[in-house]
Amino acid sequence: MTELMLSKPDIVVNARDVFGIDADIKVPAFSKRDDHVPEIDEAYRFNSDVTMAILSGFIQDRRVMIQGLHGTGKSTHIEQVAARLNWPCIRINLDGHISRLDMVGKDAVVLRENKQVTEFQEGIVPWSLQRPVALIFDELDAARPEVMFVIQRVLEREGKFTLLDQNKVIRPNPFFRLFATANTVGLGNLNGLYHGTQMINQAQMDRWNIVARLNYLSAQDEIDIIVSRVPSFDNEEGRKTIASMVAVADLTRKGFAAGDLSTLMSPRTVIFWAENLEIFRNTAVAFRLSFLNKCDEAEYSTIAEYYQRCFNEELAESDEIQGWFE
Repeated sequence: MTELMLSKPDIVVNARDVFGIDADIKVPAFSKRDDHVPEIDEAYRFNSDVTMAILSGFIQDRRVMIQGLHGTGKSTHIEQVAARLNWPCIRINLDGHISRLDMVGKDAVVLRENKQVTEFQEGIVPWSLQRPVALIFDELDAARPEVMFVIQRVLEREGKFTLLDQNKVIRPNPFFRLFATANTVGLGNLNGLYHGTQMINQAQMDRWNIVARLNYLSAQDEIDIIVSRVPSFDNEEGRKTIASMVAVADLTRKGFAAGDLSTLMSPRTVIFWAENLEIFRNTAVAFRLSFLNKCDEAEYSTIAEYYQRCFNEELAESDEIQGWFE
């Protein structure tokens, strides 16, 4: 990885001005951007409570976990805060292929003066610990057990990280920050939505200073975000269509909470629906291809009822596919 442009925050910004939240909080930030800073998404809408939790991580070096259902923008929320602070940010998706060696480091054969030599190459954890980086562990509850114990070693705010193979003790950079996201809250796959997630060791859960819950946005905010993603709907008729789509999504979320459905529509799925509607020019076809075909057939009638209530038309058993490719 390339080295960072600045070694520490060199400016201070006002949270009200930068994030639009009702709080006059001074936040350290960087005046220059480098390749590790996420791109700013101008359409992103910040949740006030979650933004405050994330900012506490940047200001006070709190270990912050964001928990919530899929598609709520948990990782993106942290990245967009970092983007506006110009804070270097590394996001690691803890899928089943991420191992302890990836996290800690391993011996590798490299060329030195035209000779092959074996030397230790640091993993992402020791590399980040020594720099002013916001490290995000994405999908924390899907990590392998040996990876979780590596993470547990860095959760102590002033904890040192020991590289046993190198007899080296790493002291965290004063501006290293640690965040995580999880679909569950460490209790495993209780609702059947998140196969592959694990129960998190409660000794580790106890080390997260702040656990914030990110729920779905208000209907109007969700409409605004979808329109910003699919600008062809930025007109009166288009917004009316998007409003109906968001209403369907909201009903699936309520149906899931009531136990009537085994899955739900995330904001990401609604965006896919709008994008597919641009292609197929048929709301029902785009809905079927974006969401319905992912559902249990036994639930089709319930979902069809939601669709009929929001669009005032029946969801046919089959629809003619048409679009720009004709």
